[in-house]
Amino acid sequence: MILVRDVFRLRFGKGKEARALLPQRARIMAAVGMAPSRQLVDLTGPYYTLVIESTHAGLGAWESALRKAHANPEWAVWFEKFKPLIESGCREIFTVVNAG
Repeated sequence: MILVRDVFRLRFGKGKEARALLPQRARIMAAVGMAPSRQLVDLTGPYYTLVIESTHAGLGAWESALRKAHANPEWAVWFEKFKPLIESGCREIFTVVNAG
């Protein structure tokens, strides 16, 4: 099992707008069969940090789900709303060694 963390540094003051878009993203991802993700926002560290975490059976399962999501026309519309809110970002992928 893998854990994928998409870490976004949002533009100053754009946290509320970004969080408002997350339910729509969740619906799009669920429609293509991706498991529910977890969204986290900063309490300390760099301001306006948003993290979206998801788990998958393996890299192949994650890549397949991502391809399906990106092929969905609703994803493109959603992403065009989200892009202007992002300052920068990165992706971290971990192997889960102990889930409990």
